[in-house]
Amino acid sequence: MSDQHDTEQSGSHNAPKLKIGQLLLKHTSLTEAQLSDALEIQHATGMLLGEILLKKNYIQPHDIIKVMCHQINIPYINEIKIEEIETGIIRDIPITYAKLHGVLPILETDYSVTVAVTDPFKFDAINDLQEIYQKDIKVVVSSPLRVEDAINRVYEKANRNLVDSIEDEFEENLDLEGPIDILDADADSAPVIRFVHSIIFRAVKEHASDIHIEPYERETVYRFRIQGVMTEILRQSLKTHQAVASRIKVMAKMDIAEKRLPQDNKIKLKMAGKDIDIRVSTVPIQYGERIVMRLLEKTNTVLRLESLGFKGKVLKSLDELSKRKHGVLYVTGPTGHGKTTTLFAILDRINDPKKMIITVEDPVEYELSGISQIQVNPKIDLNFAIALRAILRQNPNVIMVGETRDIETANMVIQASLTGHFVLSTLHTNDASSAPNRLIDMGVQPFLITSSVVGVLAQRLIRTLCSECKAPQQLTKHELDHLGVDALPANATVFKAVGCPKCGNTGYAGLTAVSELLLMTDKIRPLVLEKASANAVKKAAIQEGMKTLRQDAWDKVFSGITSIEQVVNAINVEGD
Repeated sequence: MSDQHDTEQSGSHNAPKLKIGQLLLKHTSLTEAQLSDALEIQHATGMLLGEILLKKNYIQPHDIIKVMCHQINIPYINEIKIEEIETGIIRDIPITYAKLHGVLPILETDYSVTVAVTDPFKFDAINDLQEIYQKDIKVVVSSPLRVEDAINRVYEKANRNLVDSIEDEFEENLDLEGPIDILDADADSAPVIRFVHSIIFRAVKEHASDIHIEPYERETVYRFRIQGVMTEILRQSLKTHQAVASRIKVMAKMDIAEKRLPQDNKIKLKMAGKDIDIRVSTVPIQYGERIVMRLLEKTNTVLRLESLGFKGKVLKSLDELSKRKHGVLYVTGPTGHGKTTTLFAILDRINDPKKMIITVEDPVEYELSGISQIQVNPKIDLNFAIALRAILRQNPNVIMVGETRDIETANMVIQASLTGHFVLSTLHTNDASSAPNRLIDMGVQPFLITSSVVGVLAQRLIRTLCSECKAPQQLTKHELDHLGVDALPANATVFKAVGCPKCGNTGYAGLTAVSELLLMTDKIRPLVLEKASANAVKKAAIQEGMKTLRQDAWDKVFSGITSIEQVVNAINVEGD
């Protein structure tokens, strides 16, 4: 990069003595006539010269920055030479952060990093880079268009280099014989093995819940689901897809020759001392096999209900329900919204040496001391119903069934509660009031539901705002009307997401649960027996004081925990 920093600074040592008009004439496209015109307006109005020039479109906003660079001896470059930038320099800088702040590292030495910026006075960004690289940051300035173009080209070059290095070696080095532990993989491993392991490692590092691998006509797209949001991380040539798919299927002990039928299985890995279970699902689509890998980190750490986002009346009711000797408590919601985590938080609350607790799960995600846990295994016909039938012979006090997915399991759960057991389970419904009808649709008799189910907890996970960068947001009357809110509560402040390095420039950091709890009261039971609609059940529950998912979400907005955007996007339940 010998001439990367060629600048327009000839004579810059005299620049501070020049007036701004003279500097603009020298370093921008401003003409003498335009300057004279602006000076006449300044003399007549007293306005700032720079303001007049901008208003008349004689100069552009960045021309001011350019001139200031000459005044304070900061190099200004007219060209960023992409071919001279090593792509490894951007390894720790997300492209979203680079674009938001207009920064691009272009040269790294043993002691410093040179960064092209659009604004030399963005000290926060410069400090962030100094923290990341732990080196001195040297600033050069260029126009926003040049910096943005360079960012796009350098990051595209980085992705292309990764893909090319894999493609070049695929045919001669491909070795798919037997799974290799991710910690044992080294630089000598086959490219496809290194690539698959790097994708998994990155997903775990970024706390992704899912890896999606999607083949299209000319390329394969790799995406992570992070905090419920899909994020594209990589695109590569379609010709690499079959090798990657085969490697993953070998690791999951699937049939690599079968490409016409869906398959699913699991991969067990150990990473940094942690056990990682990966559920692998493949389905054939037009251009190959679409692969989804769901990451489950097995842990002994169980979160408390309070830290999950439960509070007030719901928390008190859950405490009371968990002390019951018999009955069924269902937790409902979409896949990936923390139902199992909530069940284990309840189990941890009631875990006592005086009680015998047994669970049947698929898979075992948390391991709790003092609780017996059974892993279902379809290959030997050990399903939820069969395991539950065996559990009842063990005479437990509390049973947790990972999922009620069929009539056989539903009937076993209800029979267990009627014979003196407290049962926890999950169910797939959109809200709490839909659970009775879901059980009826399965084939469960309404009178069995009213005599066994004690409550239904519906929940969603929504993203929480980053405490470092969230900013207050003023809402107009029109916006309040559009959102269906009359006015903000007293002392409530609505915040919006901004983005900073701490939160990966997303504006969000973490998740919290929003919930509604339907209790099987004397007013709800007759409606269930009559097979009333979910809306009728919901209206009755609201009259008895149930707070809906949307109402709970708004409370978290008014408390500054999450944003309006999250409520609108994540809580989409009719009738709230």
